Amino acid sequence: MSVQLPIPVLVNGAAGKMGREVVKAIAQADDMTLMGAVDLNPNYVGQDAGELAGCGALEVPITNDFQPMLAFVSQEKQPAVMVDFTHPDSIYDNIRSAIAYGVRPVVGTTGLSPEQLQDLAEFADKASTGCLIIPNFSIGMVLLQQAAVQASQYFDHVEIIELHHNQKADAPSGTALQTAQLLAEFGKSFNPPTVQETEKLPGARGSRAEADIRIHSVRLPGLIAHQEVIFGAPGQVYTLRHDTSDRACYMPGVLLAIRKVTQLKTLVYGLEKIL
Repeated sequence: MSVQLPIPVLVNGAAGKMGREVVKAIAQADDMTLMGAVDLNPNYVGQDAGELAGCGALEVPITNDFQPMLAFVSQEKQPAVMVDFTHPDSIYDNIRSAIAYGVRPVVGTTGLSPEQLQDLAEFADKASTGCLIIPNFSIGMVLLQQAAVQASQYFDHVEIIELHHNQKADAPSGTALQTAQLLAEFGKSFNPPTVQETEKLPGARGSRAEADIRIHSVRLPGLIAHQEVIFGAPGQVYTLRHDTSDRACYMPGVLLAIRKVTQLKTLVYGLEKIL
């Protein structure tokens, strides 16, 4: 009987808040091993990734050499996985590089355009390499989106408010955009106008997503990640809300994605697709 080797994992953005949680979760998972940790912040280069994450020494130093680390983990007997929580400006190139090395990307960084997603999907198909792009790893958010899709059949007016910490670079959030896309999939158009609106300040009514759904973005210190989907009808308001109080809530979804991506040969978008 063959022994299943642990999944080798490279964490890109390992010194960030999410990266540290990922390092800790991988260290505690019996079927995974942390093979590399990358971060471009010079203050952390050379530090032990485990000590920085607060889970004890793992003898994996943080490096800023992304491409050499991809080459290194790609030599493992088991298919390697790259978990990426970095920056919207670099994520497209990071994913393409990982796929080129045969390393399976699991990506929580948002901000990719539809054109970039399509290009990456075609690249993953040609390489027969699994790739998971997950706007939100929380099971609770998946349940909120499913409830919102159900409610959308009965309400014609809906708006989305997403609230994040003030270090988040992109707006609206990938989760809010994905929620709007899910609501729009049935071909219904929301928010039929009842009055000629005038914005006294540009953007006061938020951004307009698919199916005329408005999305409002809030960025404040003290927040982590929060979303409301608000439906309205004469005489009633139906509000769905998900709040994150600790980034540890994302780790079951991250670990699930690491395990699932090794079985894929194409790009999959959204946690709900692998549950």
